[in-house]
Amino acid sequence: MPSLRYEVVHRFDAARHAMIESELKHRGIRDRSLLHAMAAVPRELFVPRHLAIDAYADVALELEHAHGQMISPPYVVALMIQALCVQRRDRVLEIGTGSGYTAAVLSEMAQHVCTVESLSELAMAAEARLAACGYRAIDVMLGDGRGGWAARAPFDCILVSGSVPEIPRALVAQLAPGGRLVMPLTRDGEPRLVRVMRAASGLVMRELEAVRVAALTTN
Repeated sequence: MPSLRYEVVHRFDAARHAMIESELKHRGIRDRSLLHAMAAVPRELFVPRHLAIDAYADVALELEHAHGQMISPPYVVALMIQALCVQRRDRVLEIGTGSGYTAAVLSEMAQHVCTVESLSELAMAAEARLAACGYRAIDVMLGDGRGGWAARAPFDCILVSGSVPEIPRALVAQLAPGGRLVMPLTRDGEPRLVRVMRAASGLVMRELEAVRVAALTTN
């Protein structure tokens, strides 16, 4: 039986292509593997069915049974992933699974993805959705993402989808040499994207741009 991703009606193809051109390329997303991944993942399957018509609009959409949690706009997802500089051989940790959309995009680019979600309803729904869409190189765990996933460390890339007031030490400790951690860090009430790299000389942090994201949900 064909997987869910191959049963999607092609009516969303034009919207997906328009999103790639106008919301991503036009705004500075240049990573070819990332653009290919976002063109391959059917975002309409990762939002509530009644919001599928808006799946490719550059807006945050509320998830079902998620206590106000949102799926970030496509550009924000692309911006964070581009900052990770994902390579095909990389092992990636995502904190904040949500609907599973970002994990699916990362899976198109990396060797393996581990993703941690603190809300049980979201974790179970995302795991089922990813399996139905044919994604096999993704493991979902229920837990407090601030602690990462020590049993699967180290990771080449770590992406935190929601904003936090400080960088969790556990996540930094789970970075492989040369690894990159990208996350929205809230300072003075404004989430700002930062990238932390584990270089030979130590940790190197760089501030990127302000982003509009929800706070990370934790246990």
